[in-house]
Amino acid sequence: MHQRVNILGVGVSAIDMALALDAIDGWIEDRSATFVCIRDVHGIMASQHDEAYRAIHSRAGMVTPDGMPVVWAARMMGYRHVRKVSGTDLMAAVCERSIASGHRHFLYGGAPGVADDLAAALERRFAGVRIVGTHSPPFRPLGEAESAEMIRMINRTEADIVWVGLGSPKQEYWMAEQVGKISAPVMIGVGAAFDFLSGHVSRAPVWMQRSGLEWLYRLASEPRRLWRRYLVTTPRFIPLVLMQIMGLRKYPEIADDASRADSAR
Repeated sequence: MHQRVNILGVGVSAIDMALALDAIDGWIEDRSATFVCIRDVHGIMASQHDEAYRAIHSRAGMVTPDGMPVVWAARMMGYRHVRKVSGTDLMAAVCERSIASGHRHFLYGGAPGVADDLAAALERRFAGVRIVGTHSPPFRPLGEAESAEMIRMINRTEADIVWVGLGSPKQEYWMAEQVGKISAPVMIGVGAAFDFLSGHVSRAPVWMQRSGLEWLYRLASEPRRLWRRYLVTTPRFIPLVLMQIMGLRKYPEIADDASRADSAR
């Protein structure tokens, strides 16, 4: 069980990549039923105005720190060992490790064709990885019968991990709703990782990722879609964190990471 850092009322797991990988392996071995949120500044700020969304993070088995501002906030609060665990990096690391373990992966999400391209890209990069199914759902909400068939389709593959690329907050709401219905022990919402790892969208150079400048690369790539996120939302995050550290803003207490399926329900 990992500790969580209370960042503006959202419990972010105090982890690095090795701890994240061990937790996922443990859930699969135990046949638990849980889900993982990949949490960046945008999601933390969205949770300030959406109590239901914030509550989903409390139910998640793990909430990884995605983005250097989140990592820096955790370190400023005393968790010096925290490292960035983005959806793209986690997906690659889990796939690489699963070559030996034989864990089975299902890819759910992305625009039409993206999940299939992602499966092909992962199989080229990680020879022996077991991709047992893909599905890109329509953008509209699914009907009751469609949802039931989708669950049956995924469960027939006997996947160990369902990777969810629906974008936030849709993927977090979807995972929270499917816990206990989908038989895979772990669902992981990775959003843009589908586009990055499939090759549909280029990712920032490693030096920009490590220095906290990946946001600048993404903003330059998609200014019309992302300008508000990076030029309005993120600047508001920094003073709020400083006010929390100085005790000028209080947030509800948060629990440590759940290690079993029942804690995620």
